[in-house]
Amino acid sequence: MLVRLTAALVLAAAPAFAGPAAVIVDETQAMKREPPPHGAIGMSTAYRISDAAPNRTMEFRKRVLHVGAAIGAHRIDHDEVYYVLSGEGEVVSDGKTARLTAGMAAYLYRSAVVGIRQVGDQDLGLIISYPIEKR
Repeated sequence: MLVRLTAALVLAAAPAFAGPAAVIVDETQAMKREPPPHGAIGMSTAYRISDAAPNRTMEFRKRVLHVGAAIGAHRIDHDEVYYVLSGEGEVVSDGKTARLTAGMAAYLYRSAVVGIRQVGDQDLGLIISYPIEKR
């Protein structure tokens, strides 16, 4: 009896109209080797994961900055997050620099001038996410 009641509660809580189906992305299909944005400093591998999602309102990208590479300083018009997957980097935000390693994130604020560079012997793996205007 309890099982039936629980199932009924779950069904009652389900929305009448669901959103669009999920878009599943294999990062190997979204991968491109290219110079990093904002200065083309060195070489990187970009994984344009969210590009496959129609009508999206956010970007979600993975980028690997190879040894010596950097995303050059640029002003952002939205909040943005750099999350470090691997390696080591130095992030700059309005002239202040901080060292980041795996498991660390930099929350960057709108109107700041920001950038990040790979340091050390290993590539710097990042997730970069930010909102975009609805298309």
